[in-house]
Amino acid sequence: MQEFKILPKLARLSILEEFEGKKLINKDEWIREYPFLAENRATFVTLKLKDKPRGSNLRGCIGSILPYRPLIDDVVANAKAAAFEDPRFPPLTPEEFNRVKIEVSVLSVPEKVEYEDIDDLRKKIRPGVDGVILQLANHQATFLPSVWEELPAFELFFAHLCMKAGLPGDCLKYHPTIYRYQAIEVEED
Repeated sequence: MQEFKILPKLARLSILEEFEGKKLINKDEWIREYPFLAENRATFVTLKLKDKPRGSNLRGCIGSILPYRPLIDDVVANAKAAAFEDPRFPPLTPEEFNRVKIEVSVLSVPEKVEYEDIDDLRKKIRPGVDGVILQLANHQATFLPSVWEELPAFELFFAHLCMKAGLPGDCLKYHPTIYRYQAIEVEED
């Protein structure tokens, strides 16, 4: 959607606020100019270093699975969390900030996938289209649809998703609960 093109700029300003220690985003003005920002939507904000090879350029990724707050608040909070609170990385430095490319993914509401077995699940998940949430006991993880670009095979995608959830790579044999969703992804120009 064309209007979502402003979201990476909003995310960048959110991170810049932390570096500069002052408010740069007037929420009321943004909503006045872009009324859709007041709608409750779930987003993920992904930071990638421009000068690193693909696959090793991730610098932070934090998001919301369910839409529980206005889009503007979700993007601002997730951008700051991706930059400074992703447990996989140290906080973003000002030098890295200048080298980072920002992507914002706006998610649809997840839908539960009813499936009989792994072969049935394979028929119901669309590589490159569906993001996936995997839940088993008190373990949970998600991969955005864009992860299919790096893990294009069903088996590889789900093995990595299982491991991200802290489960063995073959966790599909335990019939976890699976949800799928789609995302509109917007990158900085």
